[in-house]
Amino acid sequence: MIERDTVEKEKALLVGVIQQGMTEAIIHEHLDELELLADTAGAEIVGRITQRVSKINAATFIGKGKADELLNQAKELDVKLIVFDDELSPGQIKNYHKISENVKVLDRSGLILDIFQKHAKTKEAQTQVDLAFLEYLLPRLTRQWTHLERQMGGIGTRAGMGETQIEIDRRLIRTRITKLKKELRRIEKERDTQSYRRQSEFRVSLVGYTNAGKSTLFKALTGSDVYIQDRLFATLDTTVRKLKLDESHPILLSDTVGFIRKLPHNLVASFKSTLKEVLEADLILVMLDISSSQIEDHIQTIDEVLKEMGAHEIPQILVLNKVDLICDGNMVESRQRKFPDSVTISAQRHLRLSELRSRILEKMEENFQTIDLEFPYDRGRTIAQAQVGVEVLKREYEENGVKLRIRGSRSRINQILSAVDKKNG
Repeated sequence: MIERDTVEKEKALLVGVIQQGMTEAIIHEHLDELELLADTAGAEIVGRITQRVSKINAATFIGKGKADELLNQAKELDVKLIVFDDELSPGQIKNYHKISENVKVLDRSGLILDIFQKHAKTKEAQTQVDLAFLEYLLPRLTRQWTHLERQMGGIGTRAGMGETQIEIDRRLIRTRITKLKKELRRIEKERDTQSYRRQSEFRVSLVGYTNAGKSTLFKALTGSDVYIQDRLFATLDTTVRKLKLDESHPILLSDTVGFIRKLPHNLVASFKSTLKEVLEADLILVMLDISSSQIEDHIQTIDEVLKEMGAHEIPQILVLNKVDLICDGNMVESRQRKFPDSVTISAQRHLRLSELRSRILEKMEENFQTIDLEFPYDRGRTIAQAQVGVEVLKREYEENGVKLRIRGSRSRINQILSAVDKKNG
């Protein structure tokens, strides 16, 4: 891992392409985000290059003349790293490495993978990142590319495997991919076991754009000593803690990896076991930075990711965080009118957290239901299981069996009814 304070930052140029239907302002907003990513990876941004194109160049993505201009500018500024905001094809990466001499060329996906490699701490996260990296590397593995990476090191070369291993051939990479997928299946089974143990609990997942303050809110609500840093993807692992809304309403709160525009598909696939916490949630808290000028783009990104995951029908509460950063009261009112069902808070200063707790409690109550069940005495195991994870309102012992009135979350009630139906069948 590169130490930020002891190693000189790599100079980098950012490249954005203005395609049909896009404005220059939008591209620069995208490049602002790319700059945050590059800074997180340890780069120093010394310039930006944009080009309006009607058609993507198959060889260099941007036009050939613009590509030459880009490489000349990199040489003049002593830049060793060029980062494209879009994903480059394996052929385009190969072409740039042929003509760029000692300049590395990365795309957005490669940069994000580099950051993930840097921040993966647990065995699960490391396995997920290694798999995503190898699937990204496999079609891009060329003799020229590996030679440059071996020579230059730095951003885009961590790979989580050691520099010498980057020289392995495609056959060995495929073998490694197979092993990593097998390891992730084992991890998923362990997660399924843990998940089953928590089925009786009302589960709430924190999701949101990276740097929206999810981990800060998680710490504020639970008192948990979670890792918080003003960097994109400061943590990759899901953290789950029990939280009492009041004396009779405990929940399980989970903090998941942050979302971001154009998150690599292979990375999302690799992290499916982590994101499963969201799919199994009874309620999702969607966090946004109310002070961000890109708030509407951020919520669109979140909606798209949740839809892709199949989690868009789970009940949600929109949480507008960082209200303490806004001095203009009219702006706050404007945001609240735009998102009328939202809760406006400051996780950092613990402002309006009681309102958020109340809203969660309301959603929890909406999610609960009460049912009556009757069992013969010889169904002792089923009777015991039907009382787990629910509130038993009434228990009556009659001549032919036990009558129960229970109250619990809809998901838990459905589990109990499903188990009863199987026994009756």
